[in-house]
Amino acid sequence: SKPHRYIDDMTATGLMTAEELLREQPPQKRTELVAGRMIVREPAGHRHGRIAANLGYLVQLHVGANDLGVVYAAETGFVLARNPDTVRAPDVAFVCRSRLPEPEPTGYAELAPDLVVEVLSPDDRPGEVLAKIGDWLNAGVRLVWVVDPGRRKVRAYRQDGAESLLSEEDSIEGEDVLPGFSCPVRSVF
Repeated sequence: SKPHRYIDDMTATGLMTAEELLREQPPQKRTELVAGRMIVREPAGHRHGRIAANLGYLVQLHVGANDLGVVYAAETGFVLARNPDTVRAPDVAFVCRSRLPEPEPTGYAELAPDLVVEVLSPDDRPGEVLAKIGDWLNAGVRLVWVVDPGRRKVRAYRQDGAESLLSEEDSIEGEDVLPGFSCPVRSVF
């Protein structure tokens, strides 16, 4: 069966590498690699995609107008660790100009973005979401925004361990990661 094909292609250690993940993408699935183990999820739903696109568009407008770096669309993989490999794929990512890899990789970049946006899906488990946030922050991401469509809130996590919960009356701030960026929470929903 199909899942066994992926297990058979893994290295002798039973763990997959980032390069194997890039070659072995199951069709119509979202995948990540966590400590060498492939995680497969169903494609995101309409609300999830709309919210990720809204916030990505707002970030892109600001980044482009201020020549700050590059914004990456949903499911762009970033290698966060090696041996075993971890490849995470946020809904939106930003890398500041001074940290962009040259030449641009054709596969996964081996760096942590400066900003990561994760939009929660109805089937996301709290423990898995916290583990993903931990992976991002431990790899060097400076700011993580977790958007909760069901509660219409955004939680911001920072590299220094500080976090804040934002409601629709608040604004999402780019802080020192996206200087000058601000948008009302309600505008992303």
